Amino acid sequence: QVQLVESGGGLVQAGGSLRLSCAASGRIFSINTMGWYRQAPGKQRELVARITSGGTTTYGDSVEGRFTISRDNAKNTVYLQMDSLKPEDTGVYFCNADIGVLSFAVRVSDYWGQGTQVTVSS
Repeated sequence: QVQLVESGGGLVQAGGSLRLSCAASGRIFSINTMGWYRQAPGKQRELVARITSGGTTTYGDSVEGRFTISRDNAKNTVYLQMDSLKPEDTGVYFCNADIGVLSFAVRVSDYWGQGTQVTVSS
């Protein structure tokens, strides 16, 4: 009914840049906070960045100043611009959003994408 699809991951050299996109589709009534999380091999999932419907942003300490989150409400899409990438940024990046879904009534639920791999080489 509702899907989040990430794109833009890949392999990049240290110091390079990538731009991730996540598009939500389905019977969407509203999209509230959207964000990005990542998980490196053998490590816990951590917050990368999130943005409210009003545009307020929050960043994880390790990416502050290097990554920028933005959204296009008309396209139901959130972006993550990643600059000055480091090898420790390597991991699977997951899109997350709390979405009001049209059903018998509007129900707000938390949704996750399947993830996109980001690999930063030395």
